[in-house]
Amino acid sequence: MQTSPEAIVVLGASVLPDGSPSAALRRRVGVAVRCYNNKGPLPLIMSGGAVSHAIPESHVMRDLALAAGVPAEFILVEDRSRSTWENAHEVRLIAKERGWSHLLLVSDRFHLPRAKDMFRRHGLTVSGAPVDRAPGDSRIAWAIAHGREVLSWVKHAYLSLVLPPPDKDF
Repeated sequence: MQTSPEAIVVLGASVLPDGSPSAALRRRVGVAVRCYNNKGPLPLIMSGGAVSHAIPESHVMRDLALAAGVPAEFILVEDRSRSTWENAHEVRLIAKERGWSHLLLVSDRFHLPRAKDMFRRHGLTVSGAPVDRAPGDSRIAWAIAHGREVLSWVKHAYLSLVLPPPDKDF
């Protein structure tokens, strides 16, 4: 039985050195806001800590969503995670606290399959809202991002074999 998502999770992306959102981060929040407007109002969980910048990705995403008209009471901020696995862990805690089990994940199309697998391993039902590459994006940057994702899949597969599954006490 397929249920409807109870919240939208936006996975973080780079924050630029000046603290502004990268194009990828803007696109992810843009897709999330469209989902909020079309499926909602559903709570938005902005997930991402301070990875490559002192400002957490989730704080920058919250500000973008607020500027796009999403009311503050529909935005939750998870700012501890520094990887997709940690996103899944931290968001699972939020979902468990609120009694949610089905989430809509927003991330780049090439990242979404691995992210969905990680969230499922944490006991959540997930569907995805893929974010596509913008026509003006550098093909080199896109190829590098795909290469990083391939390496991340290898790491994920290895860790899935050697680490115990996360606690899934839903």
